[in-house]
Amino acid sequence: MVDVNIGDSETFAFHALDKIRVESLTDPSKLDAQPELYIRLVPDKTNNTLSIIDSGIGMTKAVYVDLVNNLGTRSATMEFTEALASRARASDVSKDVRRFGVGFRSAFLAAQKVIVTTKHNDDQQYIWESQADDDSFTVTRDVDGEQLGRGNKITLFLKEDQLEYLEEMMIKDLVKKHSKFISYPIYF
Repeated sequence: MVDVNIGDSETFAFHALDKIRVESLTDPSKLDAQPELYIRLVPDKTNNTLSIIDSGIGMTKAVYVDLVNNLGTRSATMEFTEALASRARASDVSKDVRRFGVGFRSAFLAAQKVIVTTKHNDDQQYIWESQADDDSFTVTRDVDGEQLGRGNKITLFLKEDQLEYLEEMMIKDLVKKHSKFISYPIYF
């Protein structure tokens, strides 16, 4: 299931990159904070973390509030469950899976803690943090952390039985599997 979450994270990064690329077509200064568009996967065996970093559009506080509502609560899951319950055919269920995705909460199948850091050109940098065994979360303005310039950083604090996802070959296999249509460079 980690590979599904990594695939979801790569898709999230791809969309963030596409959004800033499109905005930069009419306003090239949108790329000033970070001219290169990329995705970077950073395994950290010392801290048992896997970070997925993109130089995409990032999120403003207003968009981030929506993110918090979707990441930090089960409302998206509940909506997905209700949609599934109303479907009779497998093809309809398949449409709902594509519409809602597996969901960010799938990260907690592999991670004991998740931190999402985001920075938009027009706003401050923010951090969303949650633990697997707790339905609560925190959102804070990031004043002390590594500054992204622009973009997103998703850090998965992997569970002990998921540490194989820190191995370079495993990560490369997952990227190959989930990034066939991603047109931006993916670095390790």
